[in-house]
Amino acid sequence: MTPADRRLLASGRIAIVALAAAIALGALSAALAVAQAWLLARSISGAFLGGKGLPELAPSLVALAAVLAGRAVLGWAAEIVAQRISGVVKSDLRRRLLARAVALGPRWASEARSGEIVLLATRGLDALDGYFARYLPQLALAAIVPIVVVACLATADLVAALTVLLTVPLIPVFMVLVGRMSASRRRRRWSALSRLAHRFLDVVAGLPTLRAYGRADAQVAILRRVTDAYRVETMGTLRVAFLSALVLELLATISVALVAVGIGLRLATGGMTLEVGLFALVLAPEAYLPLRRLGAEFHASEEGLTAAAKAFEIIDAPPLPGGTRTAMPDLRGGRLVIDGVSVVQPGRDVAAPAGLSLDVRPGEVVALTGPSGAGKSTLLAAVLGLVEPSAGRIAVEAADGTAIDVRELDGDLWRAGVAWVPQGPFLVPGSVADNVRLVAPDASDDAIAAALADVGLGDVDPGRILGERGAGLSSGQRRRIGVARALLRGSPLLLLDEPTAGLDEVAEAAVLAAVARAARDGAAVLLVAHRPAAAALADRAVPVAWAAFAEGAA
Repeated sequence: MTPADRRLLASGRIAIVALAAAIALGALSAALAVAQAWLLARSISGAFLGGKGLPELAPSLVALAAVLAGRAVLGWAAEIVAQRISGVVKSDLRRRLLARAVALGPRWASEARSGEIVLLATRGLDALDGYFARYLPQLALAAIVPIVVVACLATADLVAALTVLLTVPLIPVFMVLVGRMSASRRRRRWSALSRLAHRFLDVVAGLPTLRAYGRADAQVAILRRVTDAYRVETMGTLRVAFLSALVLELLATISVALVAVGIGLRLATGGMTLEVGLFALVLAPEAYLPLRRLGAEFHASEEGLTAAAKAFEIIDAPPLPGGTRTAMPDLRGGRLVIDGVSVVQPGRDVAAPAGLSLDVRPGEVVALTGPSGAGKSTLLAAVLGLVEPSAGRIAVEAADGTAIDVRELDGDLWRAGVAWVPQGPFLVPGSVADNVRLVAPDASDDAIAAALADVGLGDVDPGRILGERGAGLSSGQRRRIGVARALLRGSPLLLLDEPTAGLDEVAEAAVLAAVARAARDGAAVLLVAHRPAAAALADRAVPVAWAAFAEGAA
């Protein structure tokens, strides 16, 4: 079993119900298969050798019809139970996946492949239906039915039982070999599908910009290339599936032929009765059927298992840095202290920022300046607790001089008290007022209108409906809605990452005036500034620089 198998079956009561139901239904199916073989052999033998007519054979035929109906009902029940269990497991996995994606924070989400995550939470986990509804029940049948068949054959025909006992293990051996060969293809196919989803989502999200710059047609060739790669991998996976089915069918056919040859020779020499021979001949294929179907259902469940493995990778991702302290410090009257902070990002050989020290007091605006890549946005992420510093510390110092390291605080509670405007504020589908009210659900309509007016959006209707990611607004308007949302929160610490980028002079002046009012009202403002007007607003400008990675920065 793969790690994904074990994790899927290690879900407490769900696993117990799934396994118990699969085993019970498998045992009943095995018993009915034996009864079906015996009734068929008895009816045929009685009709041809015993000269029995329909009235004499009626009880056996009625019993045979009941057995066939019972097997059909068991198959239906197995699928219903498996579908119910699959729904519960998929729902649980989706909740855990999305909860972990949210808990890992916006920085992780921006670095992760959003298209892959969406694909994983939708089609990927939906493919688990094949695992629970077909593969898992067939796995139980493959474990139970051959044992029951061999035991029953041994009571009737020891030679046929030994033949089945020696040939049945060949099918699992070839299944393992085929499974190992298909594993790499399965991973490559999922990677190709993830790239296609990610590329398509990016193209759709940036289509207005691509159209504006005349680059939309260039993406067609890229999408065609990614789609062709996915098609090639899919056809390769199907080729392996069909070849494996051929191998398993061939093995089962040869094995049943061996049993049939032995039965035929003994019938011809009088060493076996027709009833026993028919019973062995009808029952022997039942030993191979679950294993043949298991091989086919394995390929049908591969996509779901691959998606589950990817989901578990995200669920098991290390949480954001943070402590358990829930007593939040009061920044009013105190200050934010950044002492010798260096951050070395994974995969980079530089510290950005490198050894930065500053403090921000209530009522003060501090601007972070420096070239792109110096670590200004990274520093804001470290203050929020989304990134752990490689060296130094970030602390909140109260009015009495006591300091608490941000890493000791509960991350969610700490971030709930900080207002942050990233470079690309996230907007949800809904009205403008809904987006501003996200951080203050109880805010009145007047407060929403005032917040919009403060950032120069007084002419925007708060009831205006926006599309995905704020579609319908310009980038500057989206940025100002993010600033209005942060100001409405009224937090004592305000983190702004280039809040005036892309704005004209009038809009920039309105935003900076609103930030200055927030500072006068007692907020400590840490501002990333590239434009001269934003830097001029600050009481102090602190240059940020990066440095080549050194042992002391780790």
